Order: sequence, then structure tokens, then C-alpha cells
Amino acid sequence: MAGENTNQGRTEVAEMESPNESITLSRIFSAPRELVFKAWTEPERLAEWWGPKGFTMEVAWMDLRPGGVFHYRMRSSNGMEMWGKFVYREVTPPERLVFVNSISDEEANAVRNPYAPDWPLEIQSTLTLEERDGQTMLTMTGIPINATKLEREAFVAGSQNVQAGFRATWDQLDEYLARELKDAS
Repeated sequence: MAGENTNQGRTEVAEMESPNESITLSRIFSAPRELVFKAWTEPERLAEWWGPKGFTMEVAWMDLRPGGVFHYRMRSSNGMEMWGKFVYREVTPPERLVFVNSISDEEANAVRNPYAPDWPLEIQSTLTLEERDGQTMLTMTGIPINATKLEREAFVAGSQNVQAGFRATWDQLDEYLARELKDAS
């Protein structure tokens, strides 16, 4: 399944690669690659945009290095909270990040998704940033790792929800980047 959506001068591409059970999402941001990389790797910047719309994000800690962890809590306006973490596998400024994303508890232990118990415990995300005439092409591929057949099937079945969720999250990133560029000028 592949789709393309052009909105407000940016192009989004979403693909589901069934043979690899991966999801690849791409989007062009009107910001330099270095700023987009900082938005992904500096805790105070991540707190400005990461997570579902309507949630606030609090950084518990971030250790940006292979083997390091970004641990965070998201809280909805009605008080519901959820913890998550990235375990970094590769950090190559300003062009690439590879991390394992999990829902976690307060101590950063991976836990089951309370809303989708068959969801994989670990998703490896590979994020690449490519400079394009002052803009940045962000491509992210997610693939379940250490997953059972049932978890991989749940990942494939949930691809539309993943794509919709990242569209909304990346809208927030787009807004954040626009504010940063405006404040810098």
C-alpha cells in the first residue's frame, strides 16, 4: 500500500512494505537539516512537539549516544499519562538516528500497549534527514523487532493508525520549526 498527499506545499509519502513488515513515512520540512536534527535530539525541543496532539510531553532524561536512552512521559488534558522510551542504536549528526521505541513504565522498562495488547514491545525506527535546498526530507522507517507473528500482524494491521498519528505529530514538528525560524529572523 502506498499513498501520497500534498498539503500546504509539502509532500508526504506513506508506504507499507508487506514483505518487510515495515512502515516508511517521508515528509519535507521547510527548515534546515541541522534544525530538524536538533528538534529530534535536544530534550527541550522534543518536548515542544513530540507525541499525540493535545498531549504535553515531559522529558525524564536523555542520553544521546548509542546505547543511551530518551525516557519521557506524555500527559493528556484529562490527566491520562503514558511513558515511552527510545534506546539509541546510532546517532550520526545531522543525518541519521536509529533507535528502538517502546512504551514503558516510569522506570523505563518496556511494557505492553494498554490499548493494543498485541502491539510489538519494540519498534526499531531509522530516521534519515536529507538536505534539499534549505529544506529537509525526513524519512522514517519503523519495523518490529524481537516480535512474535501475532505482534507483527498487529503492526501491519495498525499501519493506517501509525501513519495518521505521525502525520499529526509531524504537523506539530512543522509548527515548531516555523516558530523557531520566525524567532531566529
